[in-house]
Amino acid sequence: MTQHIRIASRASAMATAQVNWLMEEITRTSLGTVPEFVPITTAGDTWTGPLAEVGGKGAFTSAVARAVLDGRADIALHCAKDMPGDEPEPDGTLCLYPRRDDVHDVLVHPAGTKLDDLPAGTRIGTSAPRRIAQLIVSHPHLRSVPVRGNADTRLRLIHDGTVDAVILARAGLRRLGREAEATEIIDTERMMPALGAGQLVLQIRADDQNLLNLLTPLADATATRAALAERTLLRALAGHCHAPIAGHATSTASGGLHLTARVYTADGSKMLAAARTGPDPQTVGREVAQDLLAQGANNLLASSRRS
Repeated sequence: MTQHIRIASRASAMATAQVNWLMEEITRTSLGTVPEFVPITTAGDTWTGPLAEVGGKGAFTSAVARAVLDGRADIALHCAKDMPGDEPEPDGTLCLYPRRDDVHDVLVHPAGTKLDDLPAGTRIGTSAPRRIAQLIVSHPHLRSVPVRGNADTRLRLIHDGTVDAVILARAGLRRLGREAEATEIIDTERMMPALGAGQLVLQIRADDQNLLNLLTPLADATATRAALAERTLLRALAGHCHAPIAGHATSTASGGLHLTARVYTADGSKMLAAARTGPDPQTVGREVAQDLLAQGANNLLASSRRS
C-alpha cells in the first residue's frame, strides 16, 4: 500500500532544494512511500522590514510547524539555525536531525579577492548580527551593509552594485548548486558558525510512531548530539533573532562532545567566550550557557535586543 508523506517548508529556492533532498532520501529508504511538498508562505517571506518586528526567525519556522500540528502536513522541514531559542518548540512535536552539512561561512567576491585583501570601505552584504560583530573584530576597515532575501537575491546584489561582496553559508550555496561561486571558505576561528549551522531538522508530531519509524534511518547520531548541545545552549541563553551568538559542537576522539561558544555586543566591542567538553550533549550545552551567563551574557544580549 502506498503511503503519502506531506513535507511542509517555505517556498524559497533554498527550501525547495532542501525538500527535494528529503524527498529523495525518503524514497531511497522507504519503498512504497510517496513524499509530497506542501509549500508554506510565512510572515518572514512577505515582510520587508526588520525580522524582529514580525517575530524574528520564528516568523519562518512557526508557520511551517503549525502545518504539522493542524494536519496539513506530516513533516516540517527547518534549518536549525532559523529556530529561535527564546520561544519553546510546539508541544506535541519532536525533532530528528539528519547528517549535518558544512558549517563554514564563505565570502563571495566577483573578482575572487580574499577577505584579508579587501580594501578599506569594501561593502560586505550581510544582516546576521553574528557575522557583523565578528567582521568588526577581525576586519574593522570593512563596511557591513544590511541585506535580506534568499541566497540568489543576495548574490544579485553584488552584480547590481548594491554591495561589493557577500558572506553566505557554504551549506546553502551547496544546496543551490552554486558552491563554486565562493571566493573563500572562512575558517571557524575567524567566523564562528551560527548555532545550528548546516543542520536540517525534521519536525513531526510526537504521537506519530509510524512516521518516526519511517524517518529514523535518516537520523544521524553525531549530528543529533551536536544539535542537542547547541539547541540546549541557545535555549538557556534565550537566543533571539538578532542576538550575536556563535557556537559550534564537535565530536571528540573519546566519543564525547566539545562545545565552544561566543556572545558579542552588536558592535563587536565586547566578546564573551566559553567552552566545555563532556559525554552528555545537553549537560555540555547547559554548562557552556552557565559559564557565559556568569560572565554577563544576559546584559550583552539585552543590549542587542535594544539595538
